[in-house]
Amino acid sequence: MLSALRTKMQWHQERQRVLAENVSNSDTPNFKPKDLVEPKFDATGQAVGGFAPLSLARTSTAHIAPASGESASFDQNRKVGFLTRPAGNAVSLEEEMLKVSANQMDYAAATSLYGKSLRLLKTAIGKG
Repeated sequence: MLSALRTKMQWHQERQRVLAENVSNSDTPNFKPKDLVEPKFDATGQAVGGFAPLSLARTSTAHIAPASGESASFDQNRKVGFLTRPAGNAVSLEEEMLKVSANQMDYAAATSLYGKSLRLLKTAIGKG
C-alpha cells in the first residue's frame, strides 16, 4: 500500500508540473494543453497497465525515419469540446485551475494517508 501511495504522490507532483506549464502557456499561440494519465492499481497495490513508450514521429524529411518505415500518428491532447482562440491556443484557465485545485486536494489526501500508514507501522513495531 505504501508503494501505491508513493507512486500516486509522485504522479500528483508531475501532474502539477504539467498543469502549471499549461497555465504558463495560456497566451502562447497554437499551444495545446497536456495532462497525465492517472495510474491504476490492482488489489495488492501494484501499478497495472504499464505505460508503453511512445513511438517516434518524423517531423522533418531530414530526420531519420522510424524503424517501421512510417511515422505513427496520434493526438494525445484530443478532447471534445475544446474551444480554440483565434491564435490557436486551446488552454482554458478556468478548467486548468479546477484541475490544479483537485490535484492539490488529492495530493494532500495521499500524503495524509501515507503519514498515517507510517505512524501505524511505527506503533506496530513499538517505536511510536
